[in-house]
Amino acid sequence: MRRIVVCADDYALAPGVSKAIRALAGRGRINATSVMTVLPGFATEAVALAMTAAPIRFETGLHVTLTAPFKPLVAAPLPTADGNFPSLVRLLEPTARFRVDRAAIEAEVGAQLKAFADAFGRPPDFVDGHQHVQLFSGVRESFLAAVARAAPKAWVRQCGPADWRTLLAADNKSRVLAFLSRGFRRAARRAGLAFNPAFAGAYDFGTDRDFGARFARFVERMPEGGVVMCHPGLVDDALRARDWLTDPREIEYAFLAGDGLLQALARAGATIA
Repeated sequence: MRRIVVCADDYALAPGVSKAIRALAGRGRINATSVMTVLPGFATEAVALAMTAAPIRFETGLHVTLTAPFKPLVAAPLPTADGNFPSLVRLLEPTARFRVDRAAIEAEVGAQLKAFADAFGRPPDFVDGHQHVQLFSGVRESFLAAVARAAPKAWVRQCGPADWRTLLAADNKSRVLAFLSRGFRRAARRAGLAFNPAFAGAYDFGTDRDFGARFARFVERMPEGGVVMCHPGLVDDALRARDWLTDPREIEYAFLAGDGLLQALARAGATIA
């Protein structure tokens, strides 16, 4: 049986998201979550997660946040009128890599790493990025430098598949993430940081509602140590105010809490235990 990582992103984004992730962790349905440290109430949610007794080995990571509508702890990659992080669109602009403040990125990632360590009493097991910001060419070097300094034993998330042939049938989002991950992996090696051997979990949230079938494809060829990203949650007012991704979270939560997860893992010869 290949042991893989099923990681629920966005812990602390909203109370309903955190509640769903803790429920799955307590039942052994996921074995990792990545935590956002820039949200109001983060410290309280961190305590609740730390007190959750998972029946299997469980990893807790930092979900580095550098995009709107959230406010930085110390500094933003690009200046904004409202003092919040810039939009994802601005960070993805072709010229953004030349305009971002790399010192500000390193300082902000360092501040989020410190907030995590202060709340959990230790560095994160791994570090990834909200909306995959860690992969962006103008961000990755500063991101990796901050992680190497504050959490050198943590692994970082790359978003490329183990078998590049799977990209032939993949959507455009997965192809872009795989392309960006090539440079990210080279930079991570230079920084002396470990990373996951494979990744899956990206899909079109707006049109693809059969998460069970999608998850089965994610785990089908996932190698030992590969990461499957997911976004379970319960929709509440806080989530509606902070993120556009709402109903698909409940669809994912229902699948992960039901028998479909165990059946998909068994068919793929994989386990999270």
